[in-house]
Amino acid sequence: MPRREAPSRGFPVSEFEARLEKAQAAMALGSMDAMLLTTEPEVRYFSGFLTQFWQSPTRPWFLVVPASGKPVAVIPAIGAQCMSRTWIKDIRTWSSPNPADDGIVLLAEAIQEMTDPTSRIGVMMGKETHLRMPLEQYAGLCEQFPAAEFVDATSVVRDLRMVKSEAEIEKIAHICGVASDAFDALPGFAELGMPEADIFRRFKIELLNCGADDCPYLVGRAARGGYGDIISPPTERRTADGDVLILDTGSVFDGYYCDFDRNYAFGSASDAVSKAYVDVFRATEAGLEAARPGATTTDLFTAMNKVLEEAGALSNDVGRLGHGLGMQLTEWPSHTSWDFTELEPGMVLTLEPGMEFAPGKLMVHEENIVIREGPPQLLTKRAAPELPVIS
Repeated sequence: MPRREAPSRGFPVSEFEARLEKAQAAMALGSMDAMLLTTEPEVRYFSGFLTQFWQSPTRPWFLVVPASGKPVAVIPAIGAQCMSRTWIKDIRTWSSPNPADDGIVLLAEAIQEMTDPTSRIGVMMGKETHLRMPLEQYAGLCEQFPAAEFVDATSVVRDLRMVKSEAEIEKIAHICGVASDAFDALPGFAELGMPEADIFRRFKIELLNCGADDCPYLVGRAARGGYGDIISPPTERRTADGDVLILDTGSVFDGYYCDFDRNYAFGSASDAVSKAYVDVFRATEAGLEAARPGATTTDLFTAMNKVLEEAGALSNDVGRLGHGLGMQLTEWPSHTSWDFTELEPGMVLTLEPGMEFAPGKLMVHEENIVIREGPPQLLTKRAAPELPVIS
């Protein structure tokens, strides 16, 4: 299969200028004088700084977004050259790791230049966020601004990142297409009797051959009559007649994820398994029909969950039936009974109905979409309406 033509990597400066302009407008509405960003997606979103070095927890990294003007990077010296290739020009570095002062003095100086003693400084504090710097150093930083107020900036960043630009959507669509190609190829190399682990390895190789940069997330299970676990790594167990296999991949192109799964039966599938597959397929159809601007994530949940309940689902303990997607495998919002986020054109989402159809047996289905005016756009190649059987 010929490899898909890939979009250009990175973004023009205008993309980051637009993000910054929107962020600063939201900061003004919240009377916020600066934002301190410490986590990989947020630093990358406003700078374009893309590196796998974040996998090391040894060093903290900081980006300060002022109320006006360009962001300032305060980072370990090892990242200076990589950051210099972004649109960020004010880059302040120190030799790290340095337990005595891992960038806190430089960071405090940068914040002082942008604010006054009684300023409001935004930090990500809400759901699905973390600090990624030593808590004692954060406490020490706050002590240097005794009259300032550190406030939650989650809504500023969340609202921006939930709605993707067309350039972002193009990258997500590409990796969704790449992974769809790899799933199409799977029946050609997965065989009855093949160990789970070998199928996973071959699938990862296929993803890379099809054009993925990486496959940081690949989970699943094969089990007779249906699987009961959808988040574990593979085992050396050999597939057997009547097994059902799920593979769920979060693969990456240029820092943007796909996140979807596919199901296969080996040899034959029972009536209960075949019915469960059709049921979750129909639930996805209901989600596609409900995914319109002005609807909410709770509307999506309700539409899909209604189909599952009518199909006789024994339980659905996952907690949600899909989520946002982009620079992270899972992003805001969540399709739940309590989220109520209003859908807007440009939101990239997963639809992920799943149910326990027999004691200890699950069936989960997932597609990736982007909200448009009118019907949503499928980014993944739609799964087969009936369970594929590998003989």
